[in-house]
Amino acid sequence: MHAALDLFADLGYEETSVGTIVARAKMSKSAFYEYFNSKEHCFREVLADEGGALIHDVLTEAATGHDHHERLRLGITRFVRTCFARSAAARVLIVESVGLSAAVDKVRREVQGRLADAVTEEVRHAQAHDPFYADKDPEVFGRAVVGAVNDAVSYYLTHPGADAGSLAANLCRIFAP
Repeated sequence: MHAALDLFADLGYEETSVGTIVARAKMSKSAFYEYFNSKEHCFREVLADEGGALIHDVLTEAATGHDHHERLRLGITRFVRTCFARSAAARVLIVESVGLSAAVDKVRREVQGRLADAVTEEVRHAQAHDPFYADKDPEVFGRAVVGAVNDAVSYYLTHPGADAGSLAANLCRIFAP
């Protein structure tokens, strides 16, 4: 899984072969096929495992916030910083997984849906007492946060020189002022 993660992130899905994965992992193709049905199956498992761990870290950090603004800021900031720190996992989750297949899209939507659902709940609870969120559709807002944050992180992961801290701060000013 670690070899596959690094190769999918570095070379991309199309350029990564089962042969390169097994060579990097120092295993045989038959051993690979004991665990995975195909390269795509391997990719889905890497996406579910690494993307799921990344989202778990974000939700765990966000849960420590004292109010909805702080939880949203902590979640956005943790997502951005974790994506920069674990760029291989981030590239697989938000760059390489886009448009590969319906099965990969399903896994990506499930992983990212956990984050969107958490944002949706924060907005739903905030609507009654926070004017900023009062007129927002929670479902749309949750998906918009995930989409915008993914796109911004994806752009800056592929254009070196970005600062995770300032990117996170700018996103927080938009979504959790």
